[in-house]
Amino acid sequence: MIALKHLQAILVLPGVVLGLVPGIILWHAGMNIGWQLPMPLALVPSLLGLAFIGLGLRLSFQAITLFATFGQGTLAPWNPPRKLVVRGIYRRVRNPMISGVFSMLLGEAICFGVGMLFAWFAFFVALNATYIPILEERDLLHRFGADYAEYQRNVPRWIPRRIPWEPTAKDNSLAVENL
Repeated sequence: MIALKHLQAILVLPGVVLGLVPGIILWHAGMNIGWQLPMPLALVPSLLGLAFIGLGLRLSFQAITLFATFGQGTLAPWNPPRKLVVRGIYRRVRNPMISGVFSMLLGEAICFGVGMLFAWFAFFVALNATYIPILEERDLLHRFGADYAEYQRNVPRWIPRRIPWEPTAKDNSLAVENL
């Protein structure tokens, strides 16, 4: 049952953002793989795009796994984690799932060389730059209180910090619950 909830959340959220919308854009616009560059330069955008997609997949997989095993919830707003997760990749970045989706969208745009995919990427970033601080973080502060406020002060929203944050005993229950 839990696996089904995770699968539904993945299909509905990243599935639409990374699959359905780009698929519709590519169906209408076509693809420009290699950006009409001569070989071997044509490989550069494809390899760069694939690197961004791979990074995004790694971040997203880590986020979903930690939500499932420690957060007792999914990435979906209708079934959010019941516990604040401050371990693994979450010690480096507060929103690894969104960072991963950003990376994959940018990778798709680079790989396929379609201007509308770059526009979709920019729109999605702008949408999340508005939604996350105004609604999602307000909800997290309400649900997790001082623990989330301390986490928010120490861990960046989207760009991972180089050294993982180490909660201390003064950071309420974060140090104990997230070992």
